[in-house]
This record gives sequence, structure tokens and C-alpha cells, in this order.
Amino acid sequence: MKIDQSITVALPSLIHRVGKETVQSVKQLALKHECELKRVRRSRHWQVSGDALNIQALCSALTQQPEGVLFILKKLNLALQLHQDKLESPADRLKRLLTENPNMTLSELMEMTHCSVAEARRARFEVDEFESLG
Repeated sequence: MKIDQSITVALPSLIHRVGKETVQSVKQLALKHECELKRVRRSRHWQVSGDALNIQALCSALTQQPEGVLFILKKLNLALQLHQDKLESPADRLKRLLTENPNMTLSELMEMTHCSVAEARRARFEVDEFESLG
């Protein structure tokens, strides 16, 4: 299933807010978590980009850092709240959508999630099986 899981978080005036040394350490930490912290073209603004789950892992790693990263942590947490749907696995998302709307057709499900027919059918079968047991 090809659901876009990437998130880009803007960090305006980052060096002015946290300092150059902090930015360098966070940049190394981001690379360890398969995220990228980089400047936006030649401006003073920066951005973090990566998969939603990797950004979430970076957030938890940043909580272990000193107070200087509070600005970055706040921006990342805000972005993760806006992209809650990207934090769940594609199969879980299909199941959640079918549980919320049991009358959804496979075509509607495929259109919403960009999944294949087989994945949509598998999710429908698992949800129907779970409901019949419960």
C-alpha cells in the first residue's frame, strides 16, 4: 500500500532561537532517526522532513535532550497532532475506517486510502470476522 507517510515541519529562524551547536546536534540526531533537518534554500528558516513514525521517534529522543530543543519539540509535536492518521499502520487505518463506517464500499475505501483491492478485501474480511465474534 502506498500511503504517503512523510511529514515536513517548518522551523522558522531556528538558529536564532536555539543556537548553532544545538542545531548541529539535533541534525545528527535526526539522521539517526532517518529524518532530515536542513535549511530551506538560502534562507534563515529550517525544516525537518521524514516519515511520521520516524518524526515521532525523533520527538521522543529530543525529550532526553537539554532544554534548548524545546522550540523544536513543540513544533514537531504540533505537526504530529495534525497528522495523526499517518501514525497508524495502513492496515490499522483500513480497519478503523471500516469500523467507523461499516457500509463503506471497497471502491470508496480504495479511493480514500490508495490501497489495492486485495488489501481492502482483507481489511473488510478481518473487520467482519471480528464483528461476528464479538
